[in-house]
Amino acid sequence: MSFYRSFFLVLITLFFTSTVLADGSIRADSHGPVGVMGEHMHKEGEWMFSYRYMQMEMDGNLEGSNSLSIDEVLQDYSVAPEKMSMAMHMLGAMYAPSNDLTLMVMLPVVNNEMDHSMEMAGGMGMMPMRSTFTTETDGLGDIKVGGLYRLHETSNSTLILNLSLSLPTGSIDEKDMTGMSMGSEVVLPYAMQVGSGTYDLRPGLTYNSHQATYSWGAQAIATLRLDENDNHYSLGDRLMTTIWYARPFAKSFSWSVRGAYEYWDDIDGESSKLSPMMKNMVPTADPDLRGGQRVDLATGINWIIPGSHSNRLAVEFIRSIYQDLNGPQLETDYSFVLGWQLSL
Repeated sequence: MSFYRSFFLVLITLFFTSTVLADGSIRADSHGPVGVMGEHMHKEGEWMFSYRYMQMEMDGNLEGSNSLSIDEVLQDYSVAPEKMSMAMHMLGAMYAPSNDLTLMVMLPVVNNEMDHSMEMAGGMGMMPMRSTFTTETDGLGDIKVGGLYRLHETSNSTLILNLSLSLPTGSIDEKDMTGMSMGSEVVLPYAMQVGSGTYDLRPGLTYNSHQATYSWGAQAIATLRLDENDNHYSLGDRLMTTIWYARPFAKSFSWSVRGAYEYWDDIDGESSKLSPMMKNMVPTADPDLRGGQRVDLATGINWIIPGSHSNRLAVEFIRSIYQDLNGPQLETDYSFVLGWQLSL
């Protein structure tokens, strides 16, 4: 059974088994899907601590929306990326000094791993030689600090201003051995770095609406690079938009379905730590091959742990359904988010 058929069968089953909490309890959908951050406010004096584990899997190359085989990539480059795994542990804290303002900080720890194929010309008329190698980086990512401000509120809806600053705490000088580095560690291309190296402004808007039997919300967040980093480049600006629908079921659970669209620009400038020849050898080192856009479809579950309305677990599975990339560039296959939140 295909992923999409299974997804819609589960969705229809949950819709018709959904129930309304009639006893005044805190509903599990009082928070949005765990893959959306900064989507809810807190009451004055309230703290919330959170942990999220996020993983994204990328497999295969796209040029535009067309798939490229490894052989096709290696017609133009000596090295072709095959697949990549990106994992992040995110620690978060939120505090509300007033009912209209919630402050927040997010601290990420990042791990990247990429598999490559490499083709070297054979000598004396021999066939080219094909080999593989893997690079890996990990460390503290870019810390984000900011807040949420309540712009407007009715009895069942809230409009929130999101504003945060991403700090350049993540490294942009990560090294590892490659198939061409002769046993020495070299600075890796852009996708393998764990930080941006720049101060980034992240403005946005979030809307939430809670009805008797369901809730829905929408969010748009931009990432604007404010300067050039120490290696003389800046990652592309980004825009993320998403809309979700959630519905309680049983007593302590809610399910959600969400659509998301993300657009990001190519890199501005070029890293002074990478050899100018490298972008002709591997596409991940070419700053003009880093932009693109993607549409995702996600489904998730929120669970309020029995005995406490302030302790919850949540999970969301995200599948990419359309991508258009400045490539060759690795395409996103799927990602998931697992989270825990505690309010005090």
